[in-house]
Amino acid sequence: MELNTIKDAFDRVAKKQKLSCSKTQEVIDQIIQEIETALEKIELAHGPDSKLDYKSALSDLRTTLKDIAPLTQLEGTQKELNIALGKYAKVLEKSFNPDIAKAYRNVDFDVHTVNQIIAGHFYRQGLFDIGDCFVNEASEPESAAAMKSPFLEMYRILGAMKCRNLEPALNWADNNSDKLKQNGSDLVLRLHSLQFLEILQNGSRDEALEYARSHLTPFAHDHMAEFQKLMACLLWAGRLDSCPYPALLSPTNWEKLAEELTRQFCNLLGYSYESPLSVTIAAGVQGLPPLLKFMNVMAGKKQEWQIMKQLPVPVELDREFQFHSIFVCPVSKEQSTEDNPPMLMSCGHVLCKQSIMKMSKNSTKTFKCPYCPTDIEATHCRQLNF
Repeated sequence: MELNTIKDAFDRVAKKQKLSCSKTQEVIDQIIQEIETALEKIELAHGPDSKLDYKSALSDLRTTLKDIAPLTQLEGTQKELNIALGKYAKVLEKSFNPDIAKAYRNVDFDVHTVNQIIAGHFYRQGLFDIGDCFVNEASEPESAAAMKSPFLEMYRILGAMKCRNLEPALNWADNNSDKLKQNGSDLVLRLHSLQFLEILQNGSRDEALEYARSHLTPFAHDHMAEFQKLMACLLWAGRLDSCPYPALLSPTNWEKLAEELTRQFCNLLGYSYESPLSVTIAAGVQGLPPLLKFMNVMAGKKQEWQIMKQLPVPVELDREFQFHSIFVCPVSKEQSTEDNPPMLMSCGHVLCKQSIMKMSKNSTKTFKCPYCPTDIEATHCRQLNF
């Protein structure tokens, strides 16, 4: 992998740097020791009965330092360090293109929409002060309150959950129970289950039983297995840590529940769980390398790049960035577009329109399907919509 190559080069530089520092410190200590010895000799030379001459002490020091040859000693390790640094810089330059502006293309974005995406990113991350600052500087104050208010409520609920207080989350879930049920979410049940276990752990068995009758009974019919496990926990009141269902008491349940609440909260607001800005940047990081390579090839044709209607090179993104179905023609290996849509042939196989036009000589003759012996007429092919 590319990252492993970079890490190996970095480790070599770090190793050479340690050796250089160690050798430098060794030479410095040696020089300091010789200077201190010379100073002692000079001090003795000032004594009344001394037969030593301080000039001879300085002469001896000069000779000793010349013999030590500190620059010569340091030259070897410093040279090795410089070589490693030079190679590391080349590895970085090869792995990371320093000029990503080559892949830039002039696109007319709606400034208001972009500002909303950026401000929404800050608010959904809980960075309210930064979001307010950005909104004010971008002169977008009208949309700020509408975007900020829901996320303030969400972080108030999440903050309470961190303190093991489920009351705000339960109130929100109960108020939106119908919408959550339509989305197929069991968030309300999970919140009440966790609250039941908190009461059983910190309160009395009778209080937990009363809570179960009031809030868990409506879920018993559709979630019998979960309901039975929770009721069995009543037998372990006071020693819940020894119950046969330790997974119910795992601290990760709080983290998973907070994540699910965030997901459903954003869903009911009509927002995606992931920040659009984060997704865009992450996808751009993956798509940038092939675009930069393409632009290096197209070095003298920048104008063509500006007017292209689709990406000229295949850009493979992870599945997490695939939000809709795509079709790649099995003949041309090109992804379908509005101008080149997928077409269903009479035999049931699918090709892109341009491939069909090419094989049928612009609909002037029949052709055999590439995957079965059926004769195909282009005029009988129907466009597919994914």
